[in-house]
Amino acid sequence: MLLDAALLSHGIDDVPATARDLEERGYAGVWASEVDHDPFLPLLSAGQATRRLQLGTAIAVAFARSPMTLATTAHDLQRYTRGRFVLGLGTQVRAHVERRFSMPWSAPVARMREYVAALRAIWTSWQDGTPLRFQGQYYRHTLMTPMFAPDPHPWGPPPVYLAAVGPAMTRLAGEVADGLLVHGFTTARYLRERTLPALEEGMAAAGRSRSDLKISLPGLIVSGRTDAGRAEAAAAVKATIAFYGSTPAYRPVLELHGWEALADELHTLSVGRREDKWTAMRDLVDDDVLAAFAVVAEPGDLAARVRERYDGLVDRFSVYASYPAPLDLWDPLVADFR
Repeated sequence: MLLDAALLSHGIDDVPATARDLEERGYAGVWASEVDHDPFLPLLSAGQATRRLQLGTAIAVAFARSPMTLATTAHDLQRYTRGRFVLGLGTQVRAHVERRFSMPWSAPVARMREYVAALRAIWTSWQDGTPLRFQGQYYRHTLMTPMFAPDPHPWGPPPVYLAAVGPAMTRLAGEVADGLLVHGFTTARYLRERTLPALEEGMAAAGRSRSDLKISLPGLIVSGRTDAGRAEAAAAVKATIAFYGSTPAYRPVLELHGWEALADELHTLSVGRREDKWTAMRDLVDDDVLAAFAVVAEPGDLAARVRERYDGLVDRFSVYASYPAPLDLWDPLVADFR
């Protein structure tokens, strides 16, 4: 396993120093997400400040952009970072695509399959000079004149990773993607019994093998240097589990463990009007549920616990800590992986 980090920033100004710090500490890569910031601009800044780090989006919302727009941005980032960029894509959910981005929504798996094919057709036209003749059900790209075609570069198109939770999107990743971005709301059992079998089905359908694809996981971690710190971390991670567990899309993870009643209670509270609903939801997540979703350990024991749980399941791991934690808290973990 390689150890990555989330590229957390309050603004673009602090990205270069943060990225250099992560590289010097020994992380293999960083991932920028599309939440309250654009996911691409920080990676350009991080790429200019570093020499070794892999730089990826986890995730950029595909359906918020046309394939041509995204192909251009990804092509440029791959060039500017000298081949260190990874394009991680996700669908988001219908409400966000339609109501936040004001973009069309349709069958997400079929649309994503075509989206990835369109990206690669565009990149091929730029790299090899082949005519652009992509015509699908959702996207058509049939015009590319020399003025608008960027020059080819020696690093070629970036790898494309797909985010997936359910089996259909996971199978698609196995068929067409260079990597799978696993959602942090997962367990080792769900990875073994649901995610990997679906991924293998997709790879088999495309005649691919496991070596053709990388799996990246932002894993939930509960740690701290004191009992009080670990208790605070546990409460925060329980709240995160409760938040995701209240969403029907993530219900199958709870169902696999026999926690259907918990899923029902969390969803009922989430749509209710109780003023303390988020606290009440958190308190429904007991220590057994926490232990299934999160690695719970002191800083010095984290590396052993992470390897024990995820060796052979994922290729890249990053800390998902939904609570304030100084970077040096993870130094023992980084040192072990380095």
